[in-house]
Amino acid sequence: MNAAYEKLLGGKSGLIGLLAMAVLLLAVFPLALDMFRLNLVGKYLSYAFVAVGLVLCWGYGGILSLGQGVFFGVGGYCMAMFLKLEASDPISTKIQSTPGIPDFMDWNQLTELPAMWQPFHSFGFTVLAVLAAPTLLAFLIGLAMFKRRVGDVYFSIVTQAIAAILSILIIGQQGLTGGVNGITDLKTLMGWDIRTDSARLILYFVNAGLLFACILAGRYILSSKLGRLLVAMRDKEERVRFSGYDVASFKIFVFCAAAMFSAIGGAMFTLQVGFMSPSFVGIVPSIEMVIYAAVGGRMSLLGAVYGTLLVNFGKTYFSETFPELWLFLMGGLFIAVVMYFPNGLAGLYQTQGKRLLARLRGKPATAPEPAKPKAAVAETTRDGIEPVATLEASK
Repeated sequence: MNAAYEKLLGGKSGLIGLLAMAVLLLAVFPLALDMFRLNLVGKYLSYAFVAVGLVLCWGYGGILSLGQGVFFGVGGYCMAMFLKLEASDPISTKIQSTPGIPDFMDWNQLTELPAMWQPFHSFGFTVLAVLAAPTLLAFLIGLAMFKRRVGDVYFSIVTQAIAAILSILIIGQQGLTGGVNGITDLKTLMGWDIRTDSARLILYFVNAGLLFACILAGRYILSSKLGRLLVAMRDKEERVRFSGYDVASFKIFVFCAAAMFSAIGGAMFTLQVGFMSPSFVGIVPSIEMVIYAAVGGRMSLLGAVYGTLLVNFGKTYFSETFPELWLFLMGGLFIAVVMYFPNGLAGLYQTQGKRLLARLRGKPATAPEPAKPKAAVAETTRDGIEPVATLEASK
């Protein structure tokens, strides 16, 4: 295997992990689940985009954002605006006072389509907006925060406040955004009915394919010099700054990358579920998205996907089986993970999974590696990315 591709895939163990996830998502789930459950899995995978982005900016960059729901929502609303305009043609809305505009605008006595909605008649512009709008927003937030060296808990509070502000703004501007109900009754994508079973199956595979693309993009970033610098900044930020690197620019980049991943997930969520509302933008969903990464392992891109699936499967199962107790059961799950598996599912695999596999193969379990010296500024990752021993080695 070419050295560059081997590094990108994370070596043999990383390749095996990718293949195992591909088999699970692309073969096992589609064959074993009915369409309703498969569509639920597709919805869960749209959340996984956010968790993968959080692994980059939180796990490796040390930037804990409690407002990723903002970018998820912006991407979802951009796609919802295009789909809603397509569903609001003059023939379908002829019973309204003003045909040709979305129904919630007619209810709010708007007589023409607002200027901000006009470009979303174009699907090309919509795709560009899904990628560019949240990235630009993240750039402006990062520029304002990181250039002034605002970090740690203060940055987390600011992102949380932004999530609350945007949620309130969306609800308040009911005539433009649909208010608390959001944008609903989305039917077609360029004439293609997205409500049919065949369409949902295709969208599921598209969603899974885009998720793998984001994982590979994340591995590319982490396997580069930038990835090593991110870990160095997380552990010894001042040392990196004194070495001549522009720490703020690196933080802005990884924060923007995480925002773009989240927006792609939001757009796919809208396509698969058929609506977008402010309930996915505020503080609570943003914190839940951090939990997905924490449960899976904040140092593992693949672990973030498994963590997202586990948490959401748990929510679905507990709410269906124990409707009065499911919140307590979910809370117990989170507490147990934090107390007993601080490194998430990926850490559990590193400590116990490999030993079990070695025993099944009849081989003695390998002894744990000795602790790295304090001069080290990076750790071995959970996805097979090569570690960096010292900051000087990364230059």
